[in-house]
Amino acid sequence: MVLPTRTRHPGVLLAVLLSAQFLAQFDFFVVNVTAPALHRDLGAGPTALELIVGGYAFTYAAGMITGGRLGDLVGHRRVFVLGMLAFTVTTLLCGLAANPAQLVLARLAQGLAGAVMVPQVLAVITRVFPADARAAALGWYGVAGGVGSIAGQVFGGLLLRADVLGLGWRVVFLVAVPVGAIAAVLAARLLPSHPDPADRSPADRSPAEPGRRTRLDLPGALGVAGSLALVLVPLAMGRTQGWPAWTWLCLAATLPVAVLTGRRQRRLSALGGQPVLELSLFRVPSYTAGLIAGVAFMGYFASFMFTLTLLLQGGLGLGALGAGLVFAPMGLLYTTTSLLGARLVARHGRPVMVFGGCVTAAGLLLLALRLLAAPQSPGLAWVLGALALVGVGNGLVLPQLVGAALVGVRPHQAGIGAGMLTTTQQFAGSAGVALIGALFFAVAGDAPTGTDYAAAMTCSALVDLALILVVVTLVAVTRRASRRAAPHPVSPR
Repeated sequence: MVLPTRTRHPGVLLAVLLSAQFLAQFDFFVVNVTAPALHRDLGAGPTALELIVGGYAFTYAAGMITGGRLGDLVGHRRVFVLGMLAFTVTTLLCGLAANPAQLVLARLAQGLAGAVMVPQVLAVITRVFPADARAAALGWYGVAGGVGSIAGQVFGGLLLRADVLGLGWRVVFLVAVPVGAIAAVLAARLLPSHPDPADRSPADRSPAEPGRRTRLDLPGALGVAGSLALVLVPLAMGRTQGWPAWTWLCLAATLPVAVLTGRRQRRLSALGGQPVLELSLFRVPSYTAGLIAGVAFMGYFASFMFTLTLLLQGGLGLGALGAGLVFAPMGLLYTTTSLLGARLVARHGRPVMVFGGCVTAAGLLLLALRLLAAPQSPGLAWVLGALALVGVGNGLVLPQLVGAALVGVRPHQAGIGAGMLTTTQQFAGSAGVALIGALFFAVAGDAPTGTDYAAAMTCSALVDLALILVVVTLVAVTRRASRRAAPHPVSPR
């Protein structure tokens, strides 16, 4: 498939698409640096702060699959524009919140809006960009997500320190409003308008839609959201509340709810319906391997960002701005190697990703060994050196994981494939923060000193190292498998 003739500026089109990924990640991470200000200025207690951070993560993850399916059914341009407008409005509501309850509700709605717009990014890239441009576009997708994550930490701290117009914590939300509004207007003009499912050509139509319109599987969407809620809510709130009985009951109910949802999805698919989960994608080896590798990577990345912030502020005594600036070199190196990664993979294949994973592993190991050797004063230079390796390695791995997972997905499955992929990654990030964060706090204790923070970071870094080794192994295994099979034109070999 080639770019439509009306799309004369593919670079601008890609920038508009990637603004959604950047904004979603920025708003997820920027709240981390606002917690003290929210407590001081808005009166947000511990439970409210958990919901402000975790509520966004939950609705974002729970709505992602449904958002992807909506794009397939209704049209990616229409859903992207509506999602971007909703994200802009809810971001404005976050900045105008007068009390913690209003901010919590606005954050829940903001996460849901993000879940509507973000799956359309990968879907449009997969459907619209030709093979010779798709790998680079997917690489930029990884850049946008990573830079958004780092910018949330760094730029958020700078905004709070500058106290623009005396707005305090509100500025971290309000700064994104004009960006979202401009992106929505440009998207309505630039994004290609794909036909409705009933009007697509037979070659681009799902077997489940033989020339007729299909409806969204609402029971399936509720089942998926419920399954995720039963895991994410207790993981997000259980530690601070002492793991009461309801958290264990929710976790125990996850499996039966997930099994029932899966059975309904298979039955609906067998009857020729359009289930919210496309289970047939798991028969595509590249998609399954890429999805599992993405889960391991995001479990490591989100938890590492979280625990490292705790080490920098609690263990090394840095403020929000200082801690944010420590992330800047890692973010710059990540951006650089992300841009180089697509070309390197196109030329040398997946060994580049294996090498990148090993560099990340070396950075994590260096950090752990330094904290073991000098827990009381590890030295900021050592930390920055380890983070430099992590940034270089991450840039060679993460953007290419997205392309490797979606390479075998057919065009009519692009939206749901992207939705399932991003949902599992978001879920992995939330679960990683909860589980590895719980390990961190357990090792650090109730009144941690600098040495306690170092010990806790060492343990979490070693767990993150194990997750990265899983990613490296999966990439290496799928590389060998792809060499035995006929390569896809856009697949990194």
